[in-house]
Amino acid sequence: MTYTDLRLFIGGEWTSGTSGAGSDVINPATDEVLGHVPHASTADLDMALEAARSGFQLWRQKTPVERQQVLEGAAAIIEEQKEHISRILTLEMGKTLAESRGEMDFVINIIRWYGEEGKRAYGRVVPSRAAGMQQLVLKDPVGPVASFVAWNFPGVNVIRKIAAALAAGCSIVIKASEETPGTSVEIVRAFEKAGLPPGVLNLVFGIPGEVSEHLLRSPVIRKVAFTGSTAVGIHLQKLAAETMKHTTMELGGHSPSIVFDDANFDNALQSLAIQKFRNAGQICTSVGRIYVQEGLFDRFVEGFVSYAESLKVGNGLEEGVQMGPLIAKRRVHAMESIVEDALARGAELLCGGKRIGDCGSFFQPTVFRNVPEEASLMREEVFGPVVPINSFKTYDEVLEKANRLDYGLAAYAYTSDATTALRLTRDMESGMLGINSSFIAFPETPFGGIKYSGIGSEGGVEGLEAYLHTRLVTQLEI
Repeated sequence: MTYTDLRLFIGGEWTSGTSGAGSDVINPATDEVLGHVPHASTADLDMALEAARSGFQLWRQKTPVERQQVLEGAAAIIEEQKEHISRILTLEMGKTLAESRGEMDFVINIIRWYGEEGKRAYGRVVPSRAAGMQQLVLKDPVGPVASFVAWNFPGVNVIRKIAAALAAGCSIVIKASEETPGTSVEIVRAFEKAGLPPGVLNLVFGIPGEVSEHLLRSPVIRKVAFTGSTAVGIHLQKLAAETMKHTTMELGGHSPSIVFDDANFDNALQSLAIQKFRNAGQICTSVGRIYVQEGLFDRFVEGFVSYAESLKVGNGLEEGVQMGPLIAKRRVHAMESIVEDALARGAELLCGGKRIGDCGSFFQPTVFRNVPEEASLMREEVFGPVVPINSFKTYDEVLEKANRLDYGLAAYAYTSDATTALRLTRDMESGMLGINSSFIAFPETPFGGIKYSGIGSEGGVEGLEAYLHTRLVTQLEI
């Protein structure tokens, strides 16, 4: 099928940029070159900054209803183009077509939710202590935004930034992934067709470090939104601090998943298995490490291995495929390194552990048992279809293991005991906790972590608030 024409979008114009530089986009299932994405030069970035500055002055004057109408128009266009964009997403990222369709449904829902929620960016009147005095709390858009997103969800990662910024009245310069640029190009085209004024939304690509440093050092940008690794997030946070920019950081995770003896066995097994191998494990909230209480351990391991071995791995566009490739060869090498380390430390490999074939970036669904806590598989974000399953005896024991890492993005637990669920709600150190469910993200709920997993939240009213600042006006009658 036809891919898409890759361009930069600056000040309402599609352009190949002025640098002449760029990079190939590779289909991770076939190693085929899909297209060539242009990289922005310093001059291109300066034009994007100026466009965002002028675009903000225009967009902030629009009423919330006018903004909502543009967002709804974009959502409708994407809905019409859903199948086309879903296929582009699968071509460049590798996930199954069913997953890509689901992602685009989520994109559409996010746009519509933020369009409506933008109408409710309420301030308030504070009752004054002094006669003849009025005190107003106002919510205003924070200003032009610079955003940087990872490749694993080319639609959702991009739209969470765009929709929230636009609904709040901000303009935005977004640097999408050079590995998965086509999805973002199609999304931006939808906003252009929906009548978004020039300069309000700008899309660039380039060498990540060069683009981020140039945009973040500019006084035009007043907020930074990032989805990606913890290491890069810390670097961007330091750059943002130099000019006191607001930040939202959605960073890495290593989600502990706990199955107690009293859990609904079938629900726990199916929920965790589906979540682990969805998108080939390339999800920040993916199941990272599973702890199963002794009474269910052997049965759970047997069922999990059976599920992993039954998965059909292949090109996401093919009928019946349940898991696609990793994004690139470097991730295959990363999985091989994780497997090698676990084996060297005495972990028991139950299935998988190897790459599949010579074409594409496929890796077997892989399950380990009894993995030492010092193994990299238990300490570092995996971002692939490799999972450890260990046993535990008591609540206190497993809680200490679950909370031992610096990550705190998501966690999952399965129990039918209300007291255990209540204790977990209090004790688990994670920004998000799923009890008896591994599906926790919705447009109307906050998405974000604590500790080294991030700052702030996307989604929900918290996601809109992140693009607003608070002002107080006190007026005295004279």
